[in-house]
Amino acid sequence: MLKKFKTMAKNNGPESSSTINFLGAGTTISGDIKSSGDFRIDGNLKGSINSNGKVVVGNSGKIEGEITCQNADISGEVNGKVIVHELLILKATAKVDGDIFTSKLAIEPGAKFTGTCNMNEIPKPEQKPATSNERPGQKEKATK
Repeated sequence: MLKKFKTMAKNNGPESSSTINFLGAGTTISGDIKSSGDFRIDGNLKGSINSNGKVVVGNSGKIEGEITCQNADISGEVNGKVIVHELLILKATAKVDGDIFTSKLAIEPGAKFTGTCNMNEIPKPEQKPATSNERPGQKEKATK
C-alpha cells in the first residue's frame, strides 16, 4: 500500500510533457501556437505550430503553415514545411504539400505528399535576426 502512494506522489509534479491541447473541428485560429505538450488539431490553423511533444492532425484538421515538433501523426491536410525531430507518420488520408524534415518517416498507402523529404539534416530553430539598428555581433546597450 505504501509503495502505491510513493508512486502516486512521484506523478504529482508539473505535467507539461503529458498535457494534451486540442483545436476542435469547426474552429479556426489565425496565428502561431507554441506548446510544451501534445497538440491535436481537428480544426483549421492558419499559422505555425511549435510543440515539444506530439502533434496530431486529425482527418478534419487543416494547417496552412509550418509544423515543428518531436513526433507527428497526420491524417488531415498540411500546406507548409513539416519539421519532426523523431517520427512522422502520414496516415492514408493525409495530404501534405510542403517540404519534410524528419529522422524517421512512415507513409501509409493512400497518403498524398508533394514536396521534398530530407532525413539527414533537420533544421535548427532560427535565431532572431539583428534589428536594423544593430549589427551582427553587436550587443544592445542598456538605457537608463
